[in-house]
Amino acid sequence: MYLHYGDLAVSGQLTDLINDIKPDEIYHLGAQSHVRVSFDMAEYTGDITGLGTLRIMEAIRKSGIQTKFYQASSSEMFGAAPPPQSETSLFQPQSPYAAAKVYAYYIVRNYREAYKIFASNGILFNHESPRRGETFVTRKITRAATRIKLGLQERLFLGNLEAKRDWGYAGDFVEAMWMMLQQDKPDDYVIATGETHSVREFVQNVFQKLDLDYEKYVAIDPRYFRPSEVDVLLGDSTKARMQLGWQPRVGFEELIDMMIAADMEITEKEKTLRDAGYKISCNHR
Repeated sequence: MYLHYGDLAVSGQLTDLINDIKPDEIYHLGAQSHVRVSFDMAEYTGDITGLGTLRIMEAIRKSGIQTKFYQASSSEMFGAAPPPQSETSLFQPQSPYAAAKVYAYYIVRNYREAYKIFASNGILFNHESPRRGETFVTRKITRAATRIKLGLQERLFLGNLEAKRDWGYAGDFVEAMWMMLQQDKPDDYVIATGETHSVREFVQNVFQKLDLDYEKYVAIDPRYFRPSEVDVLLGDSTKARMQLGWQPRVGFEELIDMMIAADMEITEKEKTLRDAGYKISCNHR
């Protein structure tokens, strides 16, 4: 394995990389991917998340190589569309991030049809794991709850607790990405568990597993509310299950257990350091 450096804002560099590497498969997950941040950095999000995809498609077209391309599309593209959402649902994006992903989705379809590039969109619903970034709500919750349990943190600040999401395990979803590029023809697929849970449910479940009452520790901070909210995301992955033979293996409860266990291990190490006299910092927000 060799790490190549590149920038989704620089088309010439992407073209050079693809010409030099000549990859058999390309998995494009690069983006400014934080929905709330996209409202504060709308232009940057459009450039990297939207036009960044176009730059890669152009690089593939200009190189003439025969590669298979996977585009990480997002359930956020559905936005206000009524659930359940499938490949035939209309996109109603509610954020600059979602709008940029819609552009990327259609540019992939355009290049697939116009230039016969093997390019597939995976419309992935929320996929979580112990490696999820700590600014994303699921990991923020498990990270804070374990720190509260061991006395390293006092409060957890969140936004809309009633938002509902279809949460699955990232490992299962990566398998679906690979499956898409092993098909004879490119296509677009929704990848989801078919279950939806509110942020409140996630919080309550995590704190209960740690024998804590979440209402004593969780506070609402208006800064975490989006200017336009997405109320319910619930995916219908029938097409992927039938055509790819894919199905999720890790359920909601198992996913939470996995994330709590990983964050408890981190927190125990932090506590050991604190007890030894080292200063442990934490952003309570």
